Amino acid sequence: MAGPQPRKGASTNKPGDSGDAVAAALERYTRDLERAPLAARTRDAYAQHVAAYAAWLSERAGAEAALEDPRARDYAARDFKRWLKGERRWKPASVNLALAAVDHFNRFLGLGPASVKREPLAQAAPRALSEDQQRTLLQAADASRPRDRAIVTLLLYTALRLHELVALDVDDISVSARKGLLIVRSGKGDVYREIPLNRPCRDAVDDWTKQRTSVAEERERALFIGPRGARLTPRSIDRVVRVVAGRAGLELSAHVLRHTCVTNLVRGGNDLVLVAELAGHRRLETTRRYSLPSAADRQAAMEALELEE
Repeated sequence: MAGPQPRKGASTNKPGDSGDAVAAALERYTRDLERAPLAARTRDAYAQHVAAYAAWLSERAGAEAALEDPRARDYAARDFKRWLKGERRWKPASVNLALAAVDHFNRFLGLGPASVKREPLAQAAPRALSEDQQRTLLQAADASRPRDRAIVTLLLYTALRLHELVALDVDDISVSARKGLLIVRSGKGDVYREIPLNRPCRDAVDDWTKQRTSVAEERERALFIGPRGARLTPRSIDRVVRVVAGRAGLELSAHVLRHTCVTNLVRGGNDLVLVAELAGHRRLETTRRYSLPSAADRQAAMEALELEE
């Protein structure tokens, strides 16, 4: 497909000549990106994808025009998308991330985002652990110290968000022999909710709270604390989950445990309104996502088509 026609007065340099202009723009962008208010992972991804775009753009005739002219910018972004799909064989989510990075680059240049359609993404349920993986994880948690066991067990059986677990105070949980209740005082959207605790949660929390009193700082209200007696940070909690999961041969974040809990509730046949209330979802559409087929569901459906000979 023919490339963009440069606007009147725009650069018509050959690819080799345009490379210097593209390299200079990339260098300015990279310096600015280091100060951008973005998460470290996002910053790294943008730097990688924009560098790839710049390298690709440098090989095109009239590349400099894509740094100056909106029409040339649009043609370049569309051609880059086709190149990622056809030559690099990238999947839709990766293509869209690269296009987001190019948009960020174009905003830096003062051009604004390119007019290019994003790739439609297949609808699938959020990642959740299988039953066997859950059992393996719980076995690893049982072999861990009481605090870490309680953290993993609560995340798996209450659908708490990471920041909600971090914010828990001792008096937010009440446990008896047959009942338990956890209170989220300020969830997402500042919403209050109460979550009943099953037996594994009650046992894990009870074991931890008995040990907690010997390490907590005076007047410390946090349920989960570190060796110095102060409240654990979100990063510390997530590290606990990853370490326990590693012992089980799994690689996952704390959020996967929330997804797993909600998936179990939905696929267990519970009413979606009830599940949304327990998970702290404000919209039922968010909860319905968990009833979508997973990759394992699709594989099982196709395997079931095989006929016996």
